[in-house]
Amino acid sequence: MKTNIKTEKRARLHKRIRSRVSGTADRPRLAVFRSNRYMYAQLIDDVNGVTVASASDIAVKGKQTKLERAKMVGTTLAENAKKLKITAVVFDRGGFAYRGRVQALADAARGAGLQF
Repeated sequence: MKTNIKTEKRARLHKRIRSRVSGTADRPRLAVFRSNRYMYAQLIDDVNGVTVASASDIAVKGKQTKLERAKMVGTTLAENAKKLKITAVVFDRGGFAYRGRVQALADAARGAGLQF
């Protein structure tokens, strides 16, 4: 029951965030999803309804903490964005608190050259 309440709260928060945050072709939305096992990040052009670039830590092998893998996802996504000549994004934390893995992903993306 507690899990259901947490999921509903995150969905409400994400809906509120999405009402204010939207991505364009010039400045796509960096959407983050955090599951118990993995991290996913996408650059989304909401005007055309297209995912421009994405990254996740599913394919990462070896012993690493979830925090280290989140940093890898942020760096990988920023490198993919650079290849597409995207430098500025709008950050969408997806209803998750801006701490831990979400913050690590965002800081790594900033460190690799994305501006937000």
